[in-house]
Amino acid sequence: MTALNRAAGTPYWPLTDCHKIIEPNMIRSIKLCGYRGLFLEPYASSLQLISNYASTKANLNVQSLPRLPVPKLNDTLNKYLKTVKPFLSDEEFANTAKLVNEFGSQGGVGIKLQSLLEKRAEKHVNWLEEWWLNTAYLEYRDPVVVYSSPGLVFPFRKFNNQDEQLHYAAKTLLASLEYKALIDGDKIPVEMMGKSPLDMSQYKKIFGTCRIPCEKRDKLSFNDTKYFTVIHNNHIFHVDLWGNDNKRLSEDQIVHALKKVIELSKSPATEAIGVLTSDNRDNWAKAYQALSKDKVNRESLGDVERSLAVLCLDAACGLWRAADKGARQTLAAAQTIHGGGSAANAANRWFDKTVQFIVGADGVTGLTYEHSPAEGQPIAVLTDFIINYIDKGKSSTESSSSPKDPVKLNFNVSSDVVDMISTAKTNVDKLVADLELNCFTFDKYGKNFIKSQKLSPDSYLQMAMQYAFYRLHATPGAHYESAATRMYTGGRTETIRSCSPESVEFARAMLDAGRAPHLKLHAMRQAIDAHKNYTVQALQGFGVDRHLLGLKLIALENGIEIPKLYSDEGYRRSAHMRISTSQVACKCDGFMCYGPLVVDGYATCYNPRDDDVNFGTSAFRRHPDTGCGPYRGALERSLHDMHDLLLLAAKSKL
Repeated sequence: MTALNRAAGTPYWPLTDCHKIIEPNMIRSIKLCGYRGLFLEPYASSLQLISNYASTKANLNVQSLPRLPVPKLNDTLNKYLKTVKPFLSDEEFANTAKLVNEFGSQGGVGIKLQSLLEKRAEKHVNWLEEWWLNTAYLEYRDPVVVYSSPGLVFPFRKFNNQDEQLHYAAKTLLASLEYKALIDGDKIPVEMMGKSPLDMSQYKKIFGTCRIPCEKRDKLSFNDTKYFTVIHNNHIFHVDLWGNDNKRLSEDQIVHALKKVIELSKSPATEAIGVLTSDNRDNWAKAYQALSKDKVNRESLGDVERSLAVLCLDAACGLWRAADKGARQTLAAAQTIHGGGSAANAANRWFDKTVQFIVGADGVTGLTYEHSPAEGQPIAVLTDFIINYIDKGKSSTESSSSPKDPVKLNFNVSSDVVDMISTAKTNVDKLVADLELNCFTFDKYGKNFIKSQKLSPDSYLQMAMQYAFYRLHATPGAHYESAATRMYTGGRTETIRSCSPESVEFARAMLDAGRAPHLKLHAMRQAIDAHKNYTVQALQGFGVDRHLLGLKLIALENGIEIPKLYSDEGYRRSAHMRISTSQVACKCDGFMCYGPLVVDGYATCYNPRDDDVNFGTSAFRRHPDTGCGPYRGALERSLHDMHDLLLLAAKSKL
């Protein structure tokens, strides 16, 4: 369970979902400020970060975007009551409504908290940004592996030999440098939501960023350098991508450097330092402190933290022995999320780095990213850029006349740290054993068919998940979908509460054999429209979850007793997100995947393409009520049912 589920009853997944409403024809460029080598302790907003680097108090809002609004209290409470209704009996709902009315009445504590929150908003360019980074990420103590960091699977490759693997890896590095050059040159087109430009500051945080473990609250380090960290056989290397003549290395020169890395790490490292980054954050913080007592260790840790990103040259995992594409997708998802365990590739990682590129010996390619600095949008754009770069056969025309040799990073490991490594291996192996994955391509139709029915593809797929959950469990499932609030400065996400009275009625209608087709169709359209309407509100910052979180945190900040609303069954059940979802749209045949929010839940990340949809689903094996196999079956059947109903409607002119 996540930090915000425990502390505030609010899910934390901020994977972006703005792709479906970006209008490419409205893209324009805008100049963004940059930063170099900054260390946040304990926190500074992205906009404050820019200001600090520039040593100026000039306009912090470099894109002149509007501030995140504080919604009106009554609007949020009325919306909240509708979202909790599916989870309560009539008697329970009456009690919840009474608590809500007391909270929002004149003289109620909600009025006081709203006033305090509005005053906070006057003093911050984004009243939520600092709270969100801290509570959703830096103070979250469970491992980033499975619980926070997603994996993103690239289209499969078949490497016939090591040389092919290393050339692919070199091209990945070169493509990422080209992408970084666009970011540094402020040439990434500004994304739009309708006529509104979106905050682009997250793009500046992809490269050179590292999360630093600290007890209770982690830190973020931002850097700009000219080298990558490369990990092979659990050994860690500094690999410069520029030579002594300040010219970038060519593809062949990078391959030569990677071959030296492999020569220097033929056997697995005696002590796999990287596996420590997969552990509970406080465990890792203690190990980090123990390591940092030694000068050599401090230098090695700092070298990894300052690198642009990590390249993981993984051992083979049996990709092409898998039975079919779905089995390969599932195997690759496991490699990108957790590396398959300590005996496989889980120790061949540095999970604190924002981006880790994965290039496996038998063709598993992709990345895993640490979520605190950015959402999925910059990562998805990066993915398509890399795939296009590689598929077009591009290669660097530059060549250094004096390339530098890779440098192996050394660690002096005490007996205490040896024990900590052993504990981390045990813990990550437990996580690997507990996480069930089932990834697949639904190839019967994609977003083109859904659009042909004049329906929102995202809302349609969300209702298919609602229908699937109800089919399996005969009860509504609290359902999280992320909505990007980047139309505001420093915007991150808001929750789309996809479970609604309309979605429940739709699921019941579809499962009622006696219900007439035209009534089922009406229920489907009502549910899709309700979801679409909530999505529009959430994208504008007018969902219920972030506002309620803000009211709770302002109470804590001012020593005010937490209102009973937050311990009520309506709040608890509606925020126990048994379905955690996000649309991460890549043009390529890739997909993202991550772990569930709650122990009795499912995760579903999806990439809707023109004629198919890639799904990455997961569940925890420890819970008897959830399993990926039944969930996938229910989801596929729901998608078939909805398709057939629409075709019947068209044929019968319902």
